[in-house]
Amino acid sequence: MTCCPAGGAEVEMAELYVKPGNKERGWNDPPQFSYGLQTQTGGPKRTPLTKRVAAPQDGSPRAPETSGPPPVDHPPPSSKASRPPPMGSCPATGVEPPSSPVIESETLIEDVLRPLEQALEDCRGHTKKQVCDDISRRLALLQEQWAGGKLSIPVKKRMALLVQELLHHQWEAADDIHRSLMVDHVTEVSQWMVGVKRLIAEKRSLSSEEAKEEKSTVAPENQTIPGFQQSS
Repeated sequence: MTCCPAGGAEVEMAELYVKPGNKERGWNDPPQFSYGLQTQTGGPKRTPLTKRVAAPQDGSPRAPETSGPPPVDHPPPSSKASRPPPMGSCPATGVEPPSSPVIESETLIEDVLRPLEQALEDCRGHTKKQVCDDISRRLALLQEQWAGGKLSIPVKKRMALLVQELLHHQWEAADDIHRSLMVDHVTEVSQWMVGVKRLIAEKRSLSSEEAKEEKSTVAPENQTIPGFQQSS
């Protein structure tokens, strides 16, 4: 099984930049930025290239203003330009062929579904049966789409991160990953993500109730019996 560490830092940088547009968007619509990139603050602003430069005070001639980079003189083509290697020749040493496959660890469906199903079992008896049945049906849709190859790699990775945050009771982080999936991949997750969101809320409520019960059982043990005073 592949263990995926908790935390949003493990999301690849490629997922933070440009993502495919929605399927309902036109072919010439520009791609949208990812949810993670929208929530980050931008760096220092660069000076626009069209900004006017103040004139020098010493009277020296001023360089002409331009709105773009200076022209670059291209050297004349050399007679010894690189040519493609002849047929049958081996590539140069140390250069990998561009068609080499990239090995990437696959997120297993068991690593995501098993913790979600266990969280649902914990909520049974504390949550309405209708709500539990709806969550179970949504998780079945998640399993069906995952097994059918209808989920992309970024969705699988973020779901693995969401499960890790859920196991560590990091409710805010898990809910934030849920929102990022709804913003960036709504066409893939809209059918079952509602159940995952409700499961996070029910598991959070159950955890807070268990914490209150523990405090109520510990408090009477610390109280002194009436009529008796502790010896100094």
